[in-house]
Amino acid sequence: MPSFRTELDIMGLLPGHAPEAVMDSAEAALGAAHLVEAKQLDVVAGTPRITLRFLVEETGYETGARQAIQAAVTMRHAVERVATVGPLRVLRRRRNRWERL
Repeated sequence: MPSFRTELDIMGLLPGHAPEAVMDSAEAALGAAHLVEAKQLDVVAGTPRITLRFLVEETGYETGARQAIQAAVTMRHAVERVATVGPLRVLRRRRNRWERL
């Protein structure tokens, strides 16, 4: 199964939400349709960034890419209910490196 990764910068929490709600929302939204393999929180240049790696069922390259992008957009919408966010990035694993879609 093709492996994808989505990265999302977190600019701030919305009032009334705990920091854990960001990753919980992201994982629940992405996990509703795909297997989430890993998740992590990093701070890049002072900005928190969540990264989730997930699998998409084996399909053609374009179909898999569309499904991954749609899943990432759904995840972003879920996170926007608890936090303000920055750019969304979606990457696909090809051989031994990540390529941006």
